[in-house]
Amino acid sequence: MRVLLSGYYGFGNVGDEALLRIIVQRIRSRMPKVEIEALSASPEATSAQYGIRATQRRDAGAVRAAMERADALISGGGGLLQNATSTRSLLYYAGIIRAAHRRKKKTMIFAQSVGPLDGLGKFLVRTLCSGVDRATVRDRRSRELLQSLLPATKVEQSADPVFLLDLAPDERDVRNEGLDPVGAPYVVVSVRKHQALRAGIPAIARAVDLLSREYGFRGVFLPMGGAEDADVATRVIRACESAPMLLPERSIERSAAIVASARAVIGMRLHALIFAARFAVPFLAIPYDPKVAALCEDLAYPLAPLWVPGGTVPDNAAIDASVERLMSEHERLREHLQGAVLALRAGAERNFEILQDLLDE
Repeated sequence: MRVLLSGYYGFGNVGDEALLRIIVQRIRSRMPKVEIEALSASPEATSAQYGIRATQRRDAGAVRAAMERADALISGGGGLLQNATSTRSLLYYAGIIRAAHRRKKKTMIFAQSVGPLDGLGKFLVRTLCSGVDRATVRDRRSRELLQSLLPATKVEQSADPVFLLDLAPDERDVRNEGLDPVGAPYVVVSVRKHQALRAGIPAIARAVDLLSREYGFRGVFLPMGGAEDADVATRVIRACESAPMLLPERSIERSAAIVASARAVIGMRLHALIFAARFAVPFLAIPYDPKVAALCEDLAYPLAPLWVPGGTVPDNAAIDASVERLMSEHERLREHLQGAVLALRAGAERNFEILQDLLDE
């Protein structure tokens, strides 16, 4: 049995690479005879890093050949079925599903967030993804939306596979990163490009400064989306009165370890917040996308977002109140995340149970 994985792979995004790592690991542990191939923007790097066959996603002929080799197409994980980024992106991912279905391959929408979708986007998903054999999504909002578009397919809510990430004790040691969580505690900040970010930079900078001044936590900016994230982080750092540090890009394990050893997280990137939740690190979310808000809902997370991009920027008193609550309720928030993540880890495993059922048919 051969499976072909279609996702945002090979672009150096830590969250999506973590997804691919966990998917490959879980398939190998549960279904060791299954051969895995992935469509990637950097096929040589993907092949070397994960020990799988990889095909250039931009080469239409190579993609067709990969699809002919496969017995099943797995679309995901990630936020692929949305056209907030672009309709072209949606056409690519939904078109891959359609092409596999036409070739009578088994198809599965796997651990995705679905949306935002405008009218055209809904039409494309309804048309191109019709007939998909299985579908799992990582939040309630996505389940309701996708089920309305694909009524003939059972859509099951699962959870992001990255909740299954585990770190060995030596992997969690971050002292070689110049970080000392005990002697010099720190707060991780994860930001990304967004059209409304300029208005919110002072709010983020104020929160970082307050955590430094009142609680002694150094701000540590972790770029999880490559150079573009580092550029945005630099803009926020310049607005800070304290002296945050900007880390270089790090591997999946190092990024997760840096988050796991932090005192708290201020996060835009979904997987920065998933790392935080996985390791019970309290956070303040900046939900730039519905998938981030959906994560907070599924965690039943008690703290309101620090700021919602595109909405009203909070005043200084509101920012200070958010930070004060993050700290005063720190232990309760840790306990809440520890409990909430147990269910999400089970949900993440459910993706692979459904996949195994599909492949065994």
